[in-house]
Amino acid sequence: MYEASFRLRGKTYDYKIQYASIKKFFLLPKNDDTHTLIVLGLDPPLRQGQTRYPFLVMQLKLDEEISLELNMTDESLETRYKDKLEARYEEPIHQVVTKIFRGLSGKKVIMPSKDFVSGVKCSIKANEGLLYFLDKSLIFVPKPATYIPIENISVITMSRVGGAVSASRTFDITVSMKTSGSHQFSNINREEQQPLEEFFKAKNIRFKNEMTDDTSAILKAALDNDDVGSSEDEGVRADRGSADEDEESIDEDFQADSESDVAEEFDSEHESSGSGSDAEMDDASDAGDDDDVDMDEEEQSRPKKKSKVGK
Repeated sequence: MYEASFRLRGKTYDYKIQYASIKKFFLLPKNDDTHTLIVLGLDPPLRQGQTRYPFLVMQLKLDEEISLELNMTDESLETRYKDKLEARYEEPIHQVVTKIFRGLSGKKVIMPSKDFVSGVKCSIKANEGLLYFLDKSLIFVPKPATYIPIENISVITMSRVGGAVSASRTFDITVSMKTSGSHQFSNINREEQQPLEEFFKAKNIRFKNEMTDDTSAILKAALDNDDVGSSEDEGVRADRGSADEDEESIDEDFQADSESDVAEEFDSEHESSGSGSDAEMDDASDAGDDDDVDMDEEEQSRPKKKSKVGK
Protein backbone atom coordinates (compact mmCIF):
# COMPACT_ATOMS: atom_id res chain seq x y z
CA MET A 1 0.00 0.00 0.00
CA TYR A 2 1.25 3.40 -0.97
CA GLU A 3 0.18 6.92 -0.16
CA ALA A 4 -1.86 7.41 -3.33
CA SER A 5 -2.46 3.83 -4.52
CA PHE A 6 -2.23 0.15 -3.64
CA ARG A 7 -0.97 -2.76 -5.67
CA LEU A 8 -2.32 -6.26 -6.24
CA ARG A 9 0.03 -8.95 -7.43
CA GLY A 10 -0.69 -12.54 -8.38
CA LYS A 11 0.48 -15.28 -10.70
CA THR A 12 -1.55 -14.01 -13.61
CA TYR A 13 -2.21 -10.35 -12.75
CA ASP A 14 -0.56 -7.19 -11.48
CA TYR A 15 -2.78 -4.18 -10.78
CA LYS A 16 -2.08 -0.72 -9.49
CA ILE A 17 -5.26 0.89 -8.17
CA GLN A 18 -5.65 4.52 -7.17
CA TYR A 19 -7.48 5.25 -3.91
CA ALA A 20 -9.53 7.76 -5.88
CA SER A 21 -11.02 4.82 -7.81
CA ILE A 22 -12.63 3.44 -4.63
CA LYS A 23 -16.28 4.55 -4.68
CA LYS A 24 -17.73 2.16 -2.08
CA PHE A 25 -16.16 0.53 0.96
CA PHE A 26 -17.98 -2.37 2.68
CA LEU A 27 -17.09 -4.33 5.80
CA LEU A 28 -19.28 -7.45 5.89
CA PRO A 29 -19.00 -10.13 8.59
CA LYS A 30 -19.51 -13.70 7.40
CA ASN A 31 -21.94 -16.07 9.10
CA ASP A 32 -19.22 -18.55 10.08
CA ASP A 33 -17.88 -16.21 12.82
CA THR A 34 -14.39 -16.92 11.48
CA HIS A 35 -13.97 -14.57 8.52
CA THR A 36 -14.98 -11.10 7.45
CA LEU A 37 -15.21 -9.60 3.98
CA ILE A 38 -13.80 -6.28 2.80
CA VAL A 39 -15.44 -5.20 -0.45
CA LEU A 40 -14.21 -2.29 -2.55
CA GLY A 41 -16.40 -0.81 -5.26
CA LEU A 42 -14.18 0.44 -8.07
CA ASP A 43 -14.81 2.93 -10.85
CA PRO A 44 -13.31 2.40 -13.36
CA PRO A 45 -13.52 -1.37 -12.75
CA LEU A 46 -10.64 -3.79 -13.01
CA ARG A 47 -10.25 -5.42 -16.40
CA GLN A 48 -8.91 -8.88 -17.12
CA GLY A 49 -9.18 -9.66 -20.81
CA GLN A 50 -12.72 -8.75 -21.87
CA THR A 51 -14.12 -9.13 -18.34
CA ARG A 52 -14.68 -6.20 -16.01
CA TYR A 53 -14.71 -6.47 -12.23
CA PRO A 54 -16.40 -3.50 -10.53
CA PHE A 55 -15.93 -5.01 -7.05
CA LEU A 56 -12.87 -6.29 -5.27
CA VAL A 57 -13.64 -8.83 -2.51
CA MET A 58 -11.08 -9.69 0.19
CA GLN A 59 -11.58 -12.31 2.91
CA LEU A 60 -9.69 -11.96 6.20
CA LYS A 61 -9.64 -14.00 9.39
CA LEU A 62 -11.16 -12.49 12.50
CA ASP A 63 -8.72 -13.98 14.99
CA GLU A 64 -5.52 -13.15 13.05
CA GLU A 65 -3.71 -10.22 14.64
CA ILE A 66 -0.96 -8.08 13.17
CA SER A 67 1.59 -5.60 14.45
CA LEU A 68 2.31 -2.84 11.95
CA GLU A 69 4.14 0.48 11.79
CA LEU A 70 3.35 2.90 8.98
CA ASN A 71 6.22 4.12 6.85
CA MET A 72 5.25 7.77 7.19
CA THR A 73 6.84 10.78 8.72
CA ASP A 74 5.39 12.27 11.86
CA GLU A 75 4.81 15.49 9.96
CA SER A 76 2.53 13.77 7.43
CA LEU A 77 0.63 12.02 10.18
CA GLU A 78 0.11 15.26 12.07
CA THR A 79 -0.86 17.39 9.10
CA ARG A 80 -2.36 15.44 6.25
CA TYR A 81 -3.64 12.33 8.06
CA LYS A 82 -4.45 13.70 11.49
CA ASP A 83 -7.23 11.66 13.14
CA LYS A 84 -7.22 9.40 10.08
CA LEU A 85 -4.14 7.22 10.55
CA GLU A 86 -1.98 6.13 13.46
CA ALA A 87 1.74 5.54 13.51
CA ARG A 88 1.39 2.01 14.87
CA TYR A 89 -1.30 -0.69 14.81
CA GLU A 90 -1.54 -3.86 16.85
CA GLU A 91 -5.02 -5.27 16.23
CA PRO A 92 -6.82 -7.97 14.25
CA ILE A 93 -5.82 -7.77 10.62
CA HIS A 94 -9.29 -6.96 9.28
CA GLN A 95 -9.49 -3.91 11.54
CA VAL A 96 -6.02 -2.71 10.54
CA VAL A 97 -6.72 -3.05 6.80
CA THR A 98 -10.08 -1.31 7.20
CA LYS A 99 -8.62 1.65 9.11
CA ILE A 100 -5.75 2.12 6.67
CA PHE A 101 -8.02 1.94 3.60
CA ARG A 102 -10.45 4.36 5.22
CA GLY A 103 -7.65 6.78 6.17
CA LEU A 104 -5.97 6.76 2.76
CA SER A 105 -9.10 6.79 0.60
CA GLY A 106 -11.28 8.97 2.79
CA LYS A 107 -14.30 6.71 2.15
CA LYS A 108 -16.90 5.88 4.72
CA VAL A 109 -17.09 2.23 5.78
CA ILE A 110 -20.52 0.72 5.03
CA MET A 111 -21.68 -2.07 7.34
CA PRO A 112 -24.87 -4.17 7.51
CA SER A 113 -28.00 -2.52 8.80
CA LYS A 114 -28.84 -2.80 12.49
CA ASP A 115 -32.20 -4.16 11.39
CA PHE A 116 -30.52 -7.06 9.57
CA VAL A 117 -26.93 -7.71 10.62
CA SER A 118 -26.09 -11.12 9.19
CA GLY A 119 -25.91 -12.09 5.54
CA VAL A 120 -28.58 -14.32 4.01
CA LYS A 121 -27.30 -17.45 2.33
CA CYS A 122 -28.67 -17.73 -1.21
CA SER A 123 -27.53 -18.14 -4.80
CA ILE A 124 -27.61 -16.39 -8.16
CA LYS A 125 -28.15 -19.21 -10.64
CA ALA A 126 -25.44 -21.75 -9.71
CA ASN A 127 -23.29 -19.32 -7.68
CA GLU A 128 -23.75 -19.51 -3.92
CA GLY A 129 -23.03 -16.52 -1.71
CA LEU A 130 -24.37 -14.11 0.90
CA LEU A 131 -26.89 -11.34 0.41
CA TYR A 132 -26.43 -8.41 2.80
CA PHE A 133 -29.16 -5.90 3.61
CA LEU A 134 -27.65 -2.48 4.25
CA ASP A 135 -29.32 0.79 5.24
CA LYS A 136 -29.40 2.13 1.68
CA SER A 137 -28.60 -0.84 -0.50
CA LEU A 138 -28.34 -4.60 -0.98
CA ILE A 139 -25.16 -6.38 -1.97
CA PHE A 140 -24.48 -9.99 -2.95
CA VAL A 141 -20.95 -11.44 -2.64
CA PRO A 142 -18.57 -13.00 -3.53
CA LYS A 143 -19.45 -13.56 -7.18
CA PRO A 144 -21.00 -12.24 -9.16
CA ALA A 145 -20.78 -9.24 -6.83
CA THR A 146 -24.11 -7.44 -7.21
CA TYR A 147 -24.93 -4.02 -5.76
CA ILE A 148 -28.55 -2.79 -5.64
CA PRO A 149 -29.46 0.67 -4.27
CA ILE A 150 -32.74 0.57 -2.35
CA GLU A 151 -33.91 3.78 -4.03
CA ASN A 152 -33.86 2.00 -7.41
CA ILE A 153 -36.02 -0.93 -6.25
CA SER A 154 -39.58 -1.02 -7.56
CA VAL A 155 -40.89 -4.13 -5.78
CA ILE A 156 -39.55 -7.31 -4.20
CA THR A 157 -41.48 -10.53 -4.85
CA MET A 158 -41.17 -13.53 -2.54
CA SER A 159 -42.09 -16.82 -4.19
CA ARG A 160 -41.50 -20.53 -3.94
CA VAL A 161 -39.47 -22.39 -6.56
CA GLY A 162 -41.92 -23.74 -9.12
CA GLY A 163 -44.68 -23.90 -6.51
CA ALA A 164 -43.52 -27.37 -5.46
CA VAL A 165 -44.29 -28.82 -2.04
CA SER A 166 -40.72 -30.14 -1.79
CA ALA A 167 -39.49 -26.54 -1.93
CA SER A 168 -41.40 -25.48 1.18
CA ARG A 169 -38.15 -25.08 3.13
CA THR A 170 -36.73 -22.49 0.75
CA PHE A 171 -38.02 -19.63 -1.34
CA ASP A 172 -36.82 -17.06 -3.88
CA ILE A 173 -36.90 -13.29 -3.96
CA THR A 174 -36.99 -11.32 -7.19
CA VAL A 175 -35.89 -7.68 -7.00
CA SER A 176 -37.54 -5.69 -9.79
CA MET A 177 -35.85 -2.40 -10.62
CA LYS A 178 -37.57 0.90 -11.41
CA THR A 179 -35.65 1.37 -14.65
CA SER A 180 -35.57 -2.13 -16.14
CA GLY A 181 -34.43 -5.63 -15.36
CA SER A 182 -34.49 -7.66 -12.18
CA HIS A 183 -32.28 -9.74 -9.89
CA GLN A 184 -33.31 -13.18 -8.61
CA PHE A 185 -31.88 -14.73 -5.45
CA SER A 186 -32.73 -18.40 -4.95
CA ASN A 187 -32.74 -21.05 -2.20
CA ILE A 188 -33.28 -18.76 0.78
CA ASN A 189 -34.07 -20.55 4.04
CA ARG A 190 -37.72 -20.26 5.04
CA GLU A 191 -36.62 -19.05 8.49
CA GLU A 192 -35.46 -15.80 6.90
CA GLN A 193 -38.92 -14.91 5.61
CA GLN A 194 -40.26 -13.04 8.64
CA PRO A 195 -37.03 -11.05 9.33
CA LEU A 196 -36.92 -10.03 5.66
CA GLU A 197 -40.51 -8.85 5.70
CA GLU A 198 -39.80 -6.77 8.82
CA PHE A 199 -36.73 -5.25 7.13
CA PHE A 200 -38.72 -4.36 4.00
CA LYS A 201 -41.37 -2.69 6.12
CA ALA A 202 -38.75 -0.76 8.10
CA LYS A 203 -37.15 0.54 4.87
CA ASN A 204 -40.50 1.21 3.16
CA ILE A 205 -39.72 -1.23 0.37
CA ARG A 206 -42.71 -2.53 -1.55
CA PHE A 207 -42.95 -6.31 -1.45
CA LYS A 208 -45.48 -9.04 -2.11
CA ASN A 209 -45.63 -12.58 -0.85
CA GLU A 210 -46.79 -15.08 -3.47
CA MET A 211 -46.09 -18.14 -1.35
CA THR A 212 -49.51 -18.02 0.35
CA ASP A 213 -51.23 -18.09 -3.03
CA ASP A 214 -48.98 -20.94 -4.12
CA THR A 215 -49.88 -22.99 -1.03
CA SER A 216 -53.62 -22.64 -1.59
CA ALA A 217 -53.19 -23.49 -5.29
CA ILE A 218 -51.19 -26.61 -4.43
CA LEU A 219 -53.82 -27.81 -1.96
CA LYS A 220 -56.60 -27.22 -4.47
CA ALA A 221 -54.69 -29.09 -7.17
CA ALA A 222 -54.05 -32.00 -4.80
CA LEU A 223 -57.76 -32.24 -3.93
CA ASP A 224 -58.72 -32.11 -7.60
CA ASN A 225 -56.28 -34.90 -8.37
CA ASP A 226 -57.78 -37.05 -5.61
CA ASP A 227 -61.31 -36.52 -7.00
CA VAL A 228 -60.21 -37.35 -10.54
CA GLY A 229 -58.37 -40.45 -9.34
CA SER A 230 -61.37 -41.79 -7.41
CA SER A 231 -63.77 -41.24 -10.35
CA GLU A 232 -61.37 -42.99 -12.71
CA ASP A 233 -61.12 -45.97 -10.36
CA GLU A 234 -64.92 -46.27 -10.23
CA GLY A 235 -65.16 -46.07 -14.02
CA VAL A 236 -62.52 -48.75 -14.44
CA ARG A 237 -64.31 -51.04 -12.02
CA ALA A 238 -67.63 -50.56 -13.85
CA ASP A 239 -66.10 -51.25 -17.25
CA ARG A 240 -64.34 -54.38 -16.07
CA GLY A 241 -67.48 -56.01 -14.68
CA SER A 242 -68.09 -58.37 -17.60
CA ALA A 243 -64.40 -59.14 -17.94
CA ASP A 244 -64.22 -60.13 -14.28
CA GLU A 245 -67.18 -62.48 -14.72
CA ASP A 246 -65.56 -64.12 -17.75
CA GLU A 247 -62.35 -64.57 -15.87
CA GLU A 248 -64.18 -66.17 -12.98
CA SER A 249 -66.00 -68.64 -15.27
CA ILE A 250 -62.72 -69.56 -16.92
CA ASP A 251 -61.19 -70.16 -13.55
CA GLU A 252 -64.05 -72.43 -12.52
CA ASP A 253 -63.78 -74.57 -15.65
CA PHE A 254 -60.06 -74.79 -15.30
CA GLN A 255 -60.43 -75.71 -11.66
CA ALA A 256 -62.86 -78.52 -12.49
CA ASP A 257 -60.57 -79.95 -15.15
CA SER A 258 -57.57 -79.73 -12.95
CA GLU A 259 -59.33 -81.53 -10.10
CA SER A 260 -60.39 -84.38 -12.36
CA ASP A 261 -56.88 -84.68 -13.73
CA VAL A 262 -55.42 -84.72 -10.27
CA ALA A 263 -57.96 -87.26 -9.10
CA GLU A 264 -57.24 -89.50 -12.08
CA GLU A 265 -53.53 -89.16 -11.61
CA PHE A 266 -53.52 -89.99 -7.91
CA ASP A 267 -56.47 -92.43 -7.84
CA SER A 268 -55.47 -95.65 -6.12
CA GLU A 269 -57.86 -97.73 -8.28
CA HIS A 270 -56.31 -96.23 -11.36
CA GLU A 271 -52.90 -97.28 -10.10
CA SER A 272 -54.09 -100.86 -9.50
CA SER A 273 -55.68 -101.03 -12.93
CA GLY A 274 -52.46 -99.70 -14.38
CA SER A 275 -50.64 -102.85 -13.21
CA GLY A 276 -53.15 -104.97 -15.07
CA SER A 277 -52.75 -102.95 -18.21
CA ASP A 278 -49.26 -104.34 -18.63
CA ALA A 279 -50.70 -107.83 -18.79
CA GLU A 280 -53.28 -106.70 -21.28
CA MET A 281 -50.49 -105.25 -23.40
CA ASP A 282 -48.77 -108.63 -23.37
CA ASP A 283 -51.97 -110.40 -24.39
CA ALA A 284 -52.49 -107.85 -27.11
CA SER A 285 -49.04 -108.57 -28.48
CA ASP A 286 -49.76 -112.32 -28.48
CA ALA A 287 -53.04 -111.72 -30.14
CA GLY A 288 -51.31 -109.71 -32.81
CA ASP A 289 -49.97 -112.92 -34.40
CA ASP A 290 -53.39 -114.46 -34.41
CA ASP A 291 -54.75 -111.44 -36.17
CA ASP A 292 -52.24 -111.96 -38.95
CA VAL A 293 -53.45 -115.56 -39.46
CA ASP A 294 -57.07 -114.51 -39.47
CA MET A 295 -56.34 -111.85 -42.06
CA ASP A 296 -54.88 -114.50 -44.41
CA GLU A 297 -57.82 -116.79 -43.97
CA GLU A 298 -60.21 -113.91 -44.56
CA GLU A 299 -58.49 -113.00 -47.79
CA GLN A 300 -58.75 -116.62 -49.01
CA SER A 301 -62.46 -116.90 -48.18
CA ARG A 302 -63.39 -113.79 -50.13
CA PRO A 303 -64.81 -114.54 -53.62
CA LYS A 304 -62.67 -113.39 -56.43
CA LYS A 305 -64.09 -110.80 -58.78
CA LYS A 306 -64.72 -111.81 -62.32
CA SER A 307 -62.65 -109.99 -64.81
CA LYS A 308 -64.47 -108.36 -67.62
CA VAL A 309 -63.31 -109.18 -71.10
CA GLY A 310 -64.20 -106.86 -73.86
CA LYS A 311 -65.96 -108.47 -76.82
